[in-house]
Amino acid sequence: MGWPRLAYSTALHLLARLLWRRLRREHGLTDPRPLRLGRIPETPPDTHMLWLHCASVGEVQAARPLIEALLERYPGHSLTVTTMTATGAERVRALADGRQDGRLVHHFVPLDFPHAAARFVERLRPEIALFFETELWPNLLHACRTRGVPVAVLNGRLSPRALRGYRRLRPLLREALGCVDWLAAKSDEDAARFAELGMAAERTSVVGSLKFDIAPEDGVQKVSERLRTLLGRRQVWVAGSTHEGEEALLLAAHGLLRESYPEALLVLVPRHPQRFEAVASLCEQAGQAPARRSRGERPEDGTAVYLADTMGELLALYGAADLAFVGGSLVPVGGHNLLEPAALGIPVLTGPELANFADVAEALRGADALVEVADEKRLAEALVALFADTVERRRLGEAGRGVVMANRGALERTLKGLDRLLPTK
Repeated sequence: MGWPRLAYSTALHLLARLLWRRLRREHGLTDPRPLRLGRIPETPPDTHMLWLHCASVGEVQAARPLIEALLERYPGHSLTVTTMTATGAERVRALADGRQDGRLVHHFVPLDFPHAAARFVERLRPEIALFFETELWPNLLHACRTRGVPVAVLNGRLSPRALRGYRRLRPLLREALGCVDWLAAKSDEDAARFAELGMAAERTSVVGSLKFDIAPEDGVQKVSERLRTLLGRRQVWVAGSTHEGEEALLLAAHGLLRESYPEALLVLVPRHPQRFEAVASLCEQAGQAPARRSRGERPEDGTAVYLADTMGELLALYGAADLAFVGGSLVPVGGHNLLEPAALGIPVLTGPELANFADVAEALRGADALVEVADEKRLAEALVALFADTVERRRLGEAGRGVVMANRGALERTLKGLDRLLPTK
């Protein structure tokens, strides 16, 4: 083991107690150690297995067209999708439940201890390992290389902020990227940042962003229509994937909006389920006691906030709205997927923190299909103006959907690139 990976693995072991405590909180009463040490059932010898790793629910949602395409393109294979978080696991299981063939399964990715990583790869026996976006785990990558498993990083992205952090670990990242057979970068800028960390140019292609290949699941439109009936004939805006510190700003903006539109309804969708109770309390403290979707409560005429404290419904909720604000952007998180509401033709609003989706934001800006606000006061002003202008709302929605349609194609380019590593049979 080279010294960079040895130092990294030693640091992981020193942090083990903290990692287990955090994972135990996420898993509740379940002991996370067997799940996170690679102790999975062995793949039967006659099973052909693909492996795709996504960090959390957002990445799983973005990878859904890829997941479906892999299962279609390789009908003789099963697909294991791993996640780091429990919310991501729920999303994968929901996708698996919608299938009848049992070919899509979920496992939690092991913590990147050397023996856990080696055990996981040995038991899974994948024919290829696909890591989504920025999921670079040195010991997992090394375990794949040791066992002759080809590795691809798909939709590869590396923000300027992430690059600054990774520069301090350049020797470790250079070793890890040496295990990657193909990087499918989403932009020239991302490819250049990976190259700075040691990714070879001859093993790199720029294919575009898979996020543009988003397609609403079957039945989403009907669910949106039912939701809209539930929400009533009023001004409705959804704030999706919100974070700590952001909900208070959104509630303040909503209070200002209701001075002009007293019947306006905010559908609030926190990013992390462990924060549902805290967000409900925050709404009450702001004098906007919410109706809670998890309890089957209906928003009455006087209800100001509908708290969507459920999982897997964000797209349907966006589709039921007049306007969509995408969270993680009024606080320094880096934003979330602006294309989810855009693909549905819903006008998109965002805060200034967009490091994770800079390329998507640029494409939407170029089509004048994005409303950007600096703070809660500007957000309230934008909401008031848009609710007063039906024509502009329609234009924004059509422009956003046009951007999504015009930039599709990364999925097909990605699949063709994978054929070099795992030809279709």
